[in-house]
Amino acid sequence: MALKGIDLKVYPGDFLFIAGASGAGKSTLLRLLFGAEKATSGQVIVGGRNLQAISPNNIAFLRRDVGVIFQDYKLLPRRSVIDNVAFGLEVQGVKLQERHRLAMLLLKAMGLEDKAHGSPLTLSGGEQQRVSIARALIHRPRLILADEPTGNLDQDMTNVIFDLLLEANSAGVTIVVATHNLAIIEELNLRTIVLDRGKIIGDFDSPRGLD
Repeated sequence: MALKGIDLKVYPGDFLFIAGASGAGKSTLLRLLFGAEKATSGQVIVGGRNLQAISPNNIAFLRRDVGVIFQDYKLLPRRSVIDNVAFGLEVQGVKLQERHRLAMLLLKAMGLEDKAHGSPLTLSGGEQQRVSIARALIHRPRLILADEPTGNLDQDMTNVIFDLLLEANSAGVTIVVATHNLAIIEELNLRTIVLDRGKIIGDFDSPRGLD
């Protein structure tokens, strides 16, 4: 989906929902924000860096401050569940014992401690999603981008995930969540951008009660 005329400002410490039907451009916008795609015109500035002009090496450094929750998980099939979660810390040079300790804390919060040393290929879709979320949170990034983070989760686990995201946000992490889950948007009542066919058609500080 091509995005047209997007003018969107997200400030440090924001918690922002991006809503819209399938194909509205939500995933494309997130991909622009972590440099997986480049805009054909205009500017995409993240953390003070213009992603239109940034080098591949600097993109890699930028991503150390970004946690991404992918809709299709993107787990590493040849690594164990705990090593998938701990991967961001491994890149940062954290020692094995410490990164496994921190990864296990998150896996326990997700109800997956008994899966820690298994293969991600043995997990259900919902379990893989939880591993993806834990991986995005573990290195305490400055920005978390979440693409339909609770699409395969039940209500109880959805609540756990958003409690973790809200806790990270309260510590100063900027959160951008693309979702069509209108119930969670209304419940949390936080700033919401609405996309339709690649354009912003609404920007609401408090969306509760809107049609």
